[in-house]
Amino acid sequence: MIRDFEFPGPDIAEDIRSKYGFDGDLLDLFANNEGTVVHKWHHYIPIYDRYFSQFRGSDFRFLEIGVAKGGSLKMWRSYFGPDANITGIDIDPACAAFDGQAARVRIGSQDDPDFLREVIEEMGGVDVVLDDGSHRMEHIRASLDALFPLLSAPGLYMIEDLHTAYWAGYGGGLDAEANFFNRLRPIIDDLHAWTHDSAAQDGATAGWVSGIHIHDSIVVLEKNENFQPAHSIVGTAAPVE
Repeated sequence: MIRDFEFPGPDIAEDIRSKYGFDGDLLDLFANNEGTVVHKWHHYIPIYDRYFSQFRGSDFRFLEIGVAKGGSLKMWRSYFGPDANITGIDIDPACAAFDGQAARVRIGSQDDPDFLREVIEEMGGVDVVLDDGSHRMEHIRASLDALFPLLSAPGLYMIEDLHTAYWAGYGGGLDAEANFFNRLRPIIDDLHAWTHDSAAQDGATAGWVSGIHIHDSIVVLEKNENFQPAHSIVGTAAPVE
């Protein structure tokens, strides 16, 4: 199925510019990549920039689940700069060859909470997580359960390639209970906890999701403290004649 969406080329950059109106540095890094392979859906590029540009030039801590051919880590290093603390994890031992090139690479499974905890400890914490791993429903949930409590606040947790939530081969399906988008309902309920008396509905996020953004195949969870909303009426009413 995924082959049906392959871009026929040749001008990747123009396709992204014309469709999404984006012409930033990340476009050039992706479209003109050489060497290690990076594979991304075109509409992801402006979405990445929308959420990640705030971290450029800083020493923030970035974890990418899924190393694959190594090109993504190379792209992130060029985009974020030399001070970023970047780590990639992958279950494939061959990915260890990329360790120390553009980023730190550690080998282990994204559904192993002990391994994930060790990685975060080595990083000194984590500010942004990008899940580009197996794309299987059970693995996405396991990583969120393990990593979101370790994420700094404020922080970002992005999950991509969620078209697999509709594919049985990845544990999903339009009406499947395991479809990851069903996980968002209790998180949304917790975001509105001030309107009801129920306890936290999602144990991993525990009311710390301050914003949810849904794009085609991407979910972004913002982590921050949630305060009870307050409203004010400001101004002087016009005199009644």
